Amino acid sequence: MAGKPDDVTAQGDGRAHGAGGAGGPRVTDEQPKRPTGSQRWLARLAFAAAIAAVVVLVLFGGLKSIAALLVGFLGLAVACVAAWWFLAHRGIVRWLALVVLVAAPVSVIVVYVAAGLLWVVALSLVLAAAAATAGRAALGTGDAPAGPPEYAAARQRHPFMIMNPRSGGGKVGKFGLNGKATALGAEVAMLEGPGIVDVAALARHAVDGGADLLGVAGGDGTQALVAGVAAGRDIPMTVISAGTRNHFALDLGLDRDDPASCLDALTDGVELHIDLGLIGDRTFVNNASFGVYAEVVQSPAYRDDKSGTVLQMLPDMLSGHQGAHLVVRVDGRVILDGPQAVLVSNNPYEAGDIAGLGRRARLDQGVLGVLSVKIENAAQAVGLLRRAQRSREFTALTAREVVIDADQPQIPVGIDGESVLMPTPVRCTIRPLSLRVQVPRGRPGVPEPRPQLDWARLRRLALTFARTAGAAPATPPGTS
Repeated sequence: MAGKPDDVTAQGDGRAHGAGGAGGPRVTDEQPKRPTGSQRWLARLAFAAAIAAVVVLVLFGGLKSIAALLVGFLGLAVACVAAWWFLAHRGIVRWLALVVLVAAPVSVIVVYVAAGLLWVVALSLVLAAAAATAGRAALGTGDAPAGPPEYAAARQRHPFMIMNPRSGGGKVGKFGLNGKATALGAEVAMLEGPGIVDVAALARHAVDGGADLLGVAGGDGTQALVAGVAAGRDIPMTVISAGTRNHFALDLGLDRDDPASCLDALTDGVELHIDLGLIGDRTFVNNASFGVYAEVVQSPAYRDDKSGTVLQMLPDMLSGHQGAHLVVRVDGRVILDGPQAVLVSNNPYEAGDIAGLGRRARLDQGVLGVLSVKIENAAQAVGLLRRAQRSREFTALTAREVVIDADQPQIPVGIDGESVLMPTPVRCTIRPLSLRVQVPRGRPGVPEPRPQLDWARLRRLALTFARTAGAAPATPPGTS
């Protein structure tokens, strides 16, 4: 990246990051932490609660409790099948499926009441939930995850802010962002029309006129357009959380409840170097979606009747009678043929998040995240309950290049929430550390991702005892 020194700082994942920026990075050498006493006791509490859940079932329910568990699992499976039929069919089958979907859990509760097991099952479920909660708390560190290195940010002489007054229900006006940015010396352009404004062209014109920082108060789609210009011109960008959902701001650790606090980046900011996704010649900061969601959103009827359009289109799309047949190649190898939905993200989302609506703890790992779903029948809908990272129904992996091909010359793609048509094949790549983002030094930060429940790690943690003087270091959780 132009204008950055050659010296590098090695990161925990083995990649090298340019030191860049005045004053160099603020990097601390963190040693793996030994488990605390509270973590050890939480792990033991998790096992105690799990054992208690089983004891309650066996002691108070006997053989009837085993039958109750089977009834519960059967009810869950029936509900999944009914949900699939409701989505994949029309007419009388759909409405019969809806009846079954409602009746399944009600029937399970009736069976439990008739057998006098409702309180037993309820108490056992509470104990199981307590075990899971304690287990995750034990596996968590309580600390924010290690984020990208922070670099000293030079004070900009000509910051340029693009603000959408309609974004987020009018947050620009509600928080007085225009006036506050102007008071800090920024030039502000309001996207008030008339007509459609070419945001990227506006940003390029501002840089040509001497702007040395680009800021955006708007949705993620607008942020992505400006991010492409900032990365291409090697100037920093400031994100103001004035959109509706602000997923990008969230993963940068910014305050979504107070967009005005993001302007502190101009007076007391630090610089982060993060990745950008690239789809065709367009950048994305969050994700690009293919398949069912993109097809539905592209429909002209979706704007006026969202729920009705979804229910009308889903049966044909899930059966493959409508929409493009997708083929997914990851790093040059075909891994999926005919998925109904694919999500390619700028860095992976947290594990186990099928819908792709979770958090990204890091935006500088240099890889794309890939989530896909392929369900062809009711049995596979039940199989999706396993939520395995790699299964026939659900796939979650990382890659440096993803190519989406189809049996149609162009397909709809949802890019950071905006639906566009793109010619096939569609190529997605990652641009490592290509975007410089200036953020407030005192931002809330990214919370620790919820750890997956790993009972093997919990067992090792529960059996770990405090170190005594002269004793060998305890084995950290997750090592063998």
